[in-house]
Amino acid sequence: MSMDLQDAPAGLLVGWQNAFTPTELDRIEAYGDSLEPMKAEIAGRKENTEHLRISRTAWIERRAQIEWLYDRIEQAVLELNSRFYKYDLYGLMESFQYTVYESSEGGHYDWHCDTGKTAEARKISLTLQLSEPSAYEGGDLILEAGAGPFRSHKGRGTLVAFPSYMMHRVTPVTKGTRKSLVVWVSGPQFR
Repeated sequence: MSMDLQDAPAGLLVGWQNAFTPTELDRIEAYGDSLEPMKAEIAGRKENTEHLRISRTAWIERRAQIEWLYDRIEQAVLELNSRFYKYDLYGLMESFQYTVYESSEGGHYDWHCDTGKTAEARKISLTLQLSEPSAYEGGDLILEAGAGPFRSHKGRGTLVAFPSYMMHRVTPVTKGTRKSLVVWVSGPQFR
């Protein structure tokens, strides 16, 4: 694993390029595409939120045919937490979110953090880039890292980890389709 986010504050944003092989990424994408997508919602909001978020999501639940993915993510989390965060963690308490942003829909997700109303406190957020950068335009993952916004790498197979309290957004996809896997790691509340 290599820290490849050169201008990011050490220990906050961690990037791991080529975290998965192209074959593994194809398997994740095919599995995600086989699920029934739904219009993404923002937890606790009943009004129209399209000005904040437009995407489609499906939930990848822990099952035998996808256990290898959960195992790989767990190993990545253990490594990242050991080397960078050192948080008290419970583990992967939520299903993985397969997210699709389409340019034809104006796909985007405005500034937010991942610490919403969940049963267990989210402490680390991870995003795995599934699309080739050439498959879309826009759709940048931007993180507010304290010294101003930081644009994450878009390379297919890049796994980006950051504290769930960190503000971030996905800029509008202006051409093509952006696909990603989003994972949250839970633990006891920060004190």
